[in-house]
Amino acid sequence: MTSQPLNSEQQQLLDDLLAPQKSISSAWLYDQRGSQLFDQITRLKEYYPTRTEIGILTAHRSDIAEMTGEKASIIEFGSGSSEKIRILLRCLNLPAVYVPVDISAEHLELAAAGIRDDFPDLEVIPVVANFTQEFDLPEPVVMPEKNLVFFPGSTIGNFRPDEARELLKVMAVEAGKGGSLLIGVDLVKDPGTLELAYNDQSGVTAAFNLNILEHLNRVHGSDFRIDQFGHHAFFNATHHRIEMHLISLIDQTVTLLGQTIVINQDETILTEYSHKYSIDDFVVMVESTGFVSRAVWTDEDQLFSVHYFDRADSDFFSATLL
Repeated sequence: MTSQPLNSEQQQLLDDLLAPQKSISSAWLYDQRGSQLFDQITRLKEYYPTRTEIGILTAHRSDIAEMTGEKASIIEFGSGSSEKIRILLRCLNLPAVYVPVDISAEHLELAAAGIRDDFPDLEVIPVVANFTQEFDLPEPVVMPEKNLVFFPGSTIGNFRPDEARELLKVMAVEAGKGGSLLIGVDLVKDPGTLELAYNDQSGVTAAFNLNILEHLNRVHGSDFRIDQFGHHAFFNATHHRIEMHLISLIDQTVTLLGQTIVINQDETILTEYSHKYSIDDFVVMVESTGFVSRAVWTDEDQLFSVHYFDRADSDFFSATLL
């Protein structure tokens, strides 16, 4: 073992790789190169979610603005696609403040700077925090009339349903009384369309997946042999999710944080889930966490959905979450 005590993140990484189903948290996918590769993925013809969600947001921007009203605080969980937040900020009536929340301070400040350049009259206050846990909201110059939590990209699908419910409870807390949630979610559809979106012919998704090992090699000095792993993504019909794995092409051992990890040929390392929902199932889940459905919009092919929820009344909220 390493001579230095491991922090909680390092210990979790080791525990996950020593478990019967080896895994690496999907958070490790998004270093600088990983983020660049994912940006390329969003522009691939096979990957429908990004362009479809942008189309839905654009088509229904006036409805979103009317439901949100004036002087809203926009709280984005994760600092994701700059195009989506720009669509939202341009359609709203006099938004009071934009609060992007992310655990990566460097990425967050870059995103915030870009928004400040494009919206010079809008106060932008980034918050460095793990948004899966409750965090303190900043005090803006203009007091908001309400909070709107924004969570696009079907990122909610990367969480197991029990984890997603806990995250939605945090969103209800941050939305506050009278607040709302605008969230994107990918829909269940034929497995062929789903699997093609995660197995593009140009190999960008494979490079994105393999980059997680390069990230660990660089950060922790591990010795994963990138050329001895392959990309493997498939739809798990039982759990309604895409599973993204790395499959070992040989019997091999890897050293990470002083620990030897044995990986057999054809054994896989799980790197990401992407759960898909029916509209009804998703609404039921969200409404169990302190929200009520107000609107659902989809594209004409029913590939993707964008939902607008209001936070439930205070009596329901207290009984459900506290």
